[in-house]
Amino acid sequence: MKDATYKSYLISVLLVILALNFTDRWALGLALENIKADLALSDTQLGFVSGIAFALFYSVMGIPIARWADRGNRVAIISLTAAVWSVMVALCGVAGSFKQLLLIRIGVGIGEAGCIPPALSLIADYFTRTERPRAVSVYMQGVTVSLVIGYFVAGWLNEFYGWRAMFVVVGLPGLAVAALGAFSLREPRRHQSQTAASWSDPPTLKDVCLTLWTNATFRHLLYAYSVLSFFNYGILQWTPTFFVRSFGLKTGDLGTWFAIMYGLSGLLGTYWGGEWASRRAARNERLQLRAFAIMVFVSALFGAFMYLPALAPNRYWAFGWLGVSTMVGIMINGPMFSVLQTLVPERMRAMSIALVYLFANLIGMGLGPWATGAMSDALRPWFGEESLRYALLAICPGYLWVSWHFWQAGRTVSRDLTTVLEADTRDLCDEEGTHASFP
Repeated sequence: MKDATYKSYLISVLLVILALNFTDRWALGLALENIKADLALSDTQLGFVSGIAFALFYSVMGIPIARWADRGNRVAIISLTAAVWSVMVALCGVAGSFKQLLLIRIGVGIGEAGCIPPALSLIADYFTRTERPRAVSVYMQGVTVSLVIGYFVAGWLNEFYGWRAMFVVVGLPGLAVAALGAFSLREPRRHQSQTAASWSDPPTLKDVCLTLWTNATFRHLLYAYSVLSFFNYGILQWTPTFFVRSFGLKTGDLGTWFAIMYGLSGLLGTYWGGEWASRRAARNERLQLRAFAIMVFVSALFGAFMYLPALAPNRYWAFGWLGVSTMVGIMINGPMFSVLQTLVPERMRAMSIALVYLFANLIGMGLGPWATGAMSDALRPWFGEESLRYALLAICPGYLWVSWHFWQAGRTVSRDLTTVLEADTRDLCDEEGTHASFP
């Protein structure tokens, strides 16, 4: 294939893999009420199995996998781990107890850890600094596609055939996509000299951690994304249950509404975010980060409106606020990960994402759903079945903390980018032309 055509194909395949990587998470959130009834679980147990059980292994296993990705064949890693998580998602349908579901979700987490860090590293090799915001934004559309599949398809499957059959149907297609990636994608390192010093002597984990920690902008982005994940997962995992309890929706209708609202809002927001960063703020990461701070604040404000009975007296108002909040909030996805990949040395790209996900998922995915479920249980004596509504509302002001870190990152990003780009230039010169670079 020609370079431009292949790069489009690469993004398309990686997008589909990412979509399937996230689909089971939304499907699980949609089926929590059914799983609760079937396995006789509490909200706290549901938050635990959908949170820390998955996130602990997803995050920790991301480190050795990213270490492998920074020196090995990223296409093979993505394909192999995609096959693993697909099988484990299908096995969720045979869980007969809390412990069994817990162990299977651990397996899902281990497999899904091999998706995003290697993929973002691969994209950074094929696309320049100016192209990356748009390229990463297109790739991140996979999350939006997963919301459509996870809510619309899984919603109706759950309603007509039950949550067990739903997980089997959601999981197995990943095997076909894993095979497609393995046989059709190219690892650029295979065309580079095997004697290149940068590939034979990758930085140690200690060197990576020290380098990233001395980067003030990276630290602020790490804090911002970790806190953002806590609130996002605490809300996203429980929003379907909120609509079931507060508005009496069944999973089929709910899945259709979510597919429309998340699908339309997510596609528009992700597209506009990438286009804005590439057209209006190309190579101006400071402006991008300041915009992220504002977008997060506005998104949280509209999100809070969804849980206020006076502003969302029925399902239609609630879905409307959900759509606006999603569209604004998701605009940061592509540009933010593009900044992260530009901000770190070339040989640390996969590891940097894995470290971000280590903290973000342990704090966010691991504790967010559990904290929301525990808060809902604690508020139940006062609010009854509406306790979840007020638990979700109480989370929304926390997004101000996220906005502060993005704003602070904008103050240091120009200096840190200059340091990193100068270091990469020196490394290229030291390789004496043996390393074919994809800046």
